[in-house]
Amino acid sequence: MSLLVKNSAKPSDKPSTAVSTGPQSTGRKIRWQWLAATITVLLIALLSLSLGRFSVPFNEVLRMLVGQFFDIRQTWTQQEAQVVLGSRLPRVLLALIVGAGLALAGATLQAVFRNPLVSPQVVGVSNGASFGGVLAMVVGLGSFGLVSLSFLMGIVALVLVIWIGKTRSGGSILMIVLGGVVVSALFSALVSFMTLIADPYTELPSIVFWLMGSLAAASPAKVLIALIPIGVGTAVILALRWRVNILSMGDQDAKSLGINPQPLRILLLVMIALMTAGAVAVVGVVGWVGLVVPHFARLLAGPDHRVLLPMSALIGAGYLTLIDTLSRSVTATELPVGILTAIIGAPVFIMLLRAVHRRGGLSG
Repeated sequence: MSLLVKNSAKPSDKPSTAVSTGPQSTGRKIRWQWLAATITVLLIALLSLSLGRFSVPFNEVLRMLVGQFFDIRQTWTQQEAQVVLGSRLPRVLLALIVGAGLALAGATLQAVFRNPLVSPQVVGVSNGASFGGVLAMVVGLGSFGLVSLSFLMGIVALVLVIWIGKTRSGGSILMIVLGGVVVSALFSALVSFMTLIADPYTELPSIVFWLMGSLAAASPAKVLIALIPIGVGTAVILALRWRVNILSMGDQDAKSLGINPQPLRILLLVMIALMTAGAVAVVGVVGWVGLVVPHFARLLAGPDHRVLLPMSALIGAGYLTLIDTLSRSVTATELPVGILTAIIGAPVFIMLLRAVHRRGGLSG
C-alpha cells in the first residue's frame, strides 16, 4: 500500500513543476526584453546628443548631463555646452515624446479597429490635424490655437471615417480603410488650398517645411506643448490597456465580460486624436511611425496589449530619435524627418509584414 502511494505521488509532482516554470520563464523573458529595449533607447538618446555635423565626444556629453545635477569639474567648452544642452537636448526630448506618442497611438488604433494595417495617417487623423495646423498658421493663431485646431480637425477626420465605415453589421474594416483614404484625400486637398492662399513670403515656406515634418525648431516650449497632450493620452491609454485587450477581442466578448465597448472606444479614439494633434502641432506630419513600430513591438512582446502598448511607446521613442539623428547627420543639408520615416519605414514595414505572415498571419 505504501509503495502504491509513493508511485502515485510522483506523476502529480512533475506536472506542477513544469507548469510553474512556464510563466516564470515568460516573465523573465519579458523583463529582459524591457531591459534591453530601455538600454537601447537610452544609448540612442545619448548618441544623438553626441552626433551631428558638430560632433561632441560621448564622455563630454555624459559629463555635461551629470554636471547639471552635481558639482563636477568642467572639461567641456562653452560651444559644446550650447550645442548639446541648448540645441540638441530639447530636440532629443521632443523626438522621444513624439515618437512614443505616435507609436502608442498607432498600436491603440490597431487594437480599436482590430486591424494591424491602420495608423493615424491611414485613417485620416494626421491629415485632419495637419489641416487644422495649417489653418491656424494662416489665420495667425498662436501655439495654443495650433494645438487646439489640430486636435479639433483630427477628431472631425476620425468621426468622418467612422461614419463612412458604418454598415448594417456595425462596421467594415475595408470600409474604414477606404473611408480613411477618402478623408485623407479631402483634408490633403484642403491643405493644398490653404498653401495656395498663404502669403508666399512670410507663411508659405514655414508651412511647407512644417508639413514635411521636422524637429529643427525644437525648443523647451515646444517640448512642453507636446508633453501635455501626449502625456495625458499616454496616461489614459496605459491605465486602460487591460481593457484594450478585451476590446480587441470584439464587442460581443467585451459585453460578455461586463465592458461597454462603445464609450471605451470613443474615449480611446479621443486620446489618439489628442496625441496625434500634439505631435503634428510641434513637428508637422511624420508618417509611418504609428504603423511600423507597433508591428516591431508585436514581434518582441506578443499580442498582449498590457505589454504591447508600453513597448510600442518605448520603441517609438527610440525609433524617431534615431531617424532624427540620421536626418541631421547624413547630409550637409538637414533632411525633413518625415521624408526619412517614409523612405525607411516603407521597406521596413514590408519586411515586418513578411515576418508576421511567416509567424501565422496578421492577427492583432
